[in-house]
Amino acid sequence: MNSTKAHLCMIAATMLIASSFPVSALVTHDIHPISLTLMRFVIAAICLSPFVFGKMSYRRMLPKAFPKGVAISIFYAGYFILMFMALAHTSVVNTGTIHTLTPLITAIFSMVVFKTRIKKVEFLAYLFGVMGTIWVVFKGSWSELIGLQLNHGDMLFIGAALSMSTYMIIMKLVYGSESVVVMTFCTLLGGSLILSAALLILGIPLNWELLPTNEIKDMVYLAICATLLTSYLIQKAHTALTPAKVTAYIYLNPVFVLLIFSLFHWELPNLIILPGILFSICATFVLQKYGSSMVKKS
Repeated sequence: MNSTKAHLCMIAATMLIASSFPVSALVTHDIHPISLTLMRFVIAAICLSPFVFGKMSYRRMLPKAFPKGVAISIFYAGYFILMFMALAHTSVVNTGTIHTLTPLITAIFSMVVFKTRIKKVEFLAYLFGVMGTIWVVFKGSWSELIGLQLNHGDMLFIGAALSMSTYMIIMKLVYGSESVVVMTFCTLLGGSLILSAALLILGIPLNWELLPTNEIKDMVYLAICATLLTSYLIQKAHTALTPAKVTAYIYLNPVFVLLIFSLFHWELPNLIILPGILFSICATFVLQKYGSSMVKKS
């Protein structure tokens, strides 16, 4: 897969992730978020299973791919578990601010594991990306940013950011000759097992019967588009891009969320956040252009 297609995959994945925010708001709050995430993983795995088990070459890959998929899903599912645990103690604004550190953390992990290095222009781009995303999150209100205080929930979300960065590194480490379809299926299956274990350990009931029938279509969208397709697109892009380049697209998340929100409500975004949008876009472009294109496994 060439890099151009990989970048298109990441743009599509970022847009799908952004679209999940307004749809998630429509889903019932009577079910615990970790249980809802498990439902998304299970539906996604079931939808993908006919494509995996219906092809002999894919079935032969499963014994080798499944342990790798579990290794990936430990950190993928771990991100969601820690995120929802964090949100019980902190705000979305706080987690959104901390999330901006994920690309830089991934770049640092890549330095250790793959012996890459962060160029000066990349470091400046990371700073601009953090600044741009925070600008959008806080809607240009720097007084609110200055008043930001970290709490127990924020510490948990720092763990979630570390888990997401490790997820990106692990994907690059374990990928071999397996099909992306098979690896995506194994990751979703492994994630379902890990999320199930988390529900048992934390004593959280499934309560899936509480999902109203009018919200089933929203859950199916979240499972197929925001879980299955995004997992596939990210893993597909990972075969051609470095972990640092993949995570750099995080800076575009608030931009796409804002655009989709504006389309949903037919209103233009506040002009005060325009500089933040430009910073985020420029940072992403610079990191894709000047970031390391190859990694050496160590």
